[in-house]
Amino acid sequence: MQSFKLGFVVFASVGLLFLGACGNQASESSSNPSSPSTENTSKTEPAAKTETSAHGDSHGKNAQVVEAGKYHLELVPEKEGSTTHLDLYLQTGDKHEAVPNAKVTADIQSPDGKQKTVPLTYDADGKHYATKLEGITAGQYQVKVTANVGTEKVNGRFSFNQ
Repeated sequence: MQSFKLGFVVFASVGLLFLGACGNQASESSSNPSSPSTENTSKTEPAAKTETSAHGDSHGKNAQVVEAGKYHLELVPEKEGSTTHLDLYLQTGDKHEAVPNAKVTADIQSPDGKQKTVPLTYDADGKHYATKLEGITAGQYQVKVTANVGTEKVNGRFSFNQ
C-alpha cells in the first residue's frame, strides 16, 4: 500500500511538472508579438487589443487603448482633487478620426464593489467624451465603456488605479 502511495505522488508530481512546462510555453508564445492572438469574445464585443500608450500619439501617460474592430478607444483617467476626470477618445479609421455622434456610457465598479453607470458627454473642442467621478475611493476601478454608433455597438474594458 505504501508503494502505491509513493507511486501516486511521483505520478502526480510529474504531471504537475508537465503542466507547468506547457503553461510556460503558452505564456511565452502569448508574449511574442509575432504569434497570432486567438482570443474570442462575445458577438457584441469584438476581439479587442489592449495596450498602454504604445501607439505613439497618446493622450496622456495614463492612457489605455482598446482596438475594437474599426474603432479605436482610448481612456484617460486623471485625478483632480477629490474627483477623477475620465476622457474617452472614440475614433475610427486609420487616421483615427473622432466619432462625435455616439451615445456613450461607462459601467464603473469601484474598489469597494459598488457599481454605477454614468453617461459620457461629447466635448467638441477636445474631440472626446468626458465625465467626472465624485468622491473617489483609493484602489482599482473596473470600467466597461459602451458606445452606440448608429446601429453599431462598440465595447471596451479598462481599469485604472486611484
